[in-house]
Amino acid sequence: MSPRVSARQVNRTLLHRQGLLERSPGTVPDMVRHLVGLQAQDPLPPYLSLAARLTAFDPYDVSRGLEDRSLVRLLTLRGTIHLLTAEDALTLQPWTQPVHDKEGSHSVNVRPAGHLDRAELRAAVAEVLADGPLPVPQLGAALAVRFRDVPPAALGALARVATPLVQLPPRGAWKRSGPVVYQLADRWLGAALREPDPADIVRRYLRAFGPARAADVTTWSGVTRLGPVLAAMDDLVVREDAEGRRLYDVPGAGLADPDTPAPVRLLGGYDNVWLPHAGRDRVTTPAHRRRWMGVNGGVGSTLFVDGMLEGLWRVTDGRVVVEPFRRLTRSEQGELNEEIARVEALLAR
Repeated sequence: MSPRVSARQVNRTLLHRQGLLERSPGTVPDMVRHLVGLQAQDPLPPYLSLAARLTAFDPYDVSRGLEDRSLVRLLTLRGTIHLLTAEDALTLQPWTQPVHDKEGSHSVNVRPAGHLDRAELRAAVAEVLADGPLPVPQLGAALAVRFRDVPPAALGALARVATPLVQLPPRGAWKRSGPVVYQLADRWLGAALREPDPADIVRRYLRAFGPARAADVTTWSGVTRLGPVLAAMDDLVVREDAEGRRLYDVPGAGLADPDTPAPVRLLGGYDNVWLPHAGRDRVTTPAHRRRWMGVNGGVGSTLFVDGMLEGLWRVTDGRVVVEPFRRLTRSEQGELNEEIARVEALLAR
């Protein structure tokens, strides 16, 4: 087993693999693929995530990707909407379907439709959408014609978790709005869903988020029973963190220098660097996390300084307003000013 990895080295390695130590000259699809998707429950955060990681980011590249179907918005990891490449959507959705099935068995919104046979429901959704995409209310109403004793809203909620439904543009496009309109992923993308290879998905996770524990992969994905998967992957490097916990990693990935400076970054409330580990201590302290955490989730976008959560920010009348948790050094304030200018320029586009 390799020597233990310090908490600071784990932090810098995560930031390096996330593209947050130095911006990348790559493209939007390149970064979305490397990150294995971006949480996109709200429209703005994936744009902030990409702007923080790419040297030249045009938000309309995301819109064009959604329109030409090379990018999609789909319920996958953690049971949340993600912005994904088309190829990843076809693989990740089948892998995370058990997560959605579990949600469907516990959700209050789904409960009136919970007794329905899932295969029958999926066949009905396919039939209803055969003539084209439908907004959520119309989908529920069309399904209610077939399942007359079930409320349309419950049918729509069950269809969302029981079938692979893509959210069609303009939903999620830059500075455009629209209702959620669904079509089956295989129809929209013109390709069949694929049998996932859990070991391949785990390797991709480690390249973007590692080194990590099995519990981390579960936190990132929502998929359980991954310990045996990692244990059976005899090509992985095994390390230990400062507390002696086993960390898995892909061979050749290497660890970042713990003394590498971490520049100031303005990120969304639900950025990839923030969500993919069982313990958020890689990038925050418990006290700072509590300041971010509200009753129903994060209360604001996040400011990272020296690789750690050090404040919140919001947009007021097109201007970025920052609430740091501590006094910044002159150098840190200079970097923050540059980041504010970048974000305000993005929001003005």
